[in-house]
Amino acid sequence: MKGFIALLLLAALCFEGLNAECPDPATLKDDYGSKLCAQMFEDSSYYYDDSCTGSFINVYPDEDTPIMPWVWDNRVSSLVVGRGCSLTVWSKTKKQGSKKKFSAGFQYHLKEVKKGLFGNWNDSISGYYCTC
Repeated sequence: MKGFIALLLLAALCFEGLNAECPDPATLKDDYGSKLCAQMFEDSSYYYDDSCTGSFINVYPDEDTPIMPWVWDNRVSSLVVGRGCSLTVWSKTKKQGSKKKFSAGFQYHLKEVKKGLFGNWNDSISGYYCTC
């Protein structure tokens, strides 16, 4: 019985690490401690606490990327913009198409952000510029 309880506790600890949480915009940094302007995530979730999951791309201050790398083109579903920063995104490469500016904070679900009359920004980012 004690072994079963220990196994349940171990399993609970392992699954706790799967609960994603968006990083704090006030302390947004990369793995080496460098300040980030933003982080963009591949996935979001119906539950806000489980958003900002999957692969992510770090965006540094004053980074200008008019053409997203092909592995990221139209794949961003949630994002975080650092305090004092703003992230401008475009729906097409080379700063063409629809444009949206995100200020500091969380955007848990890009599908909730309108793009035009019928669209949204989920999986729609093809270029960006970030300033702090």
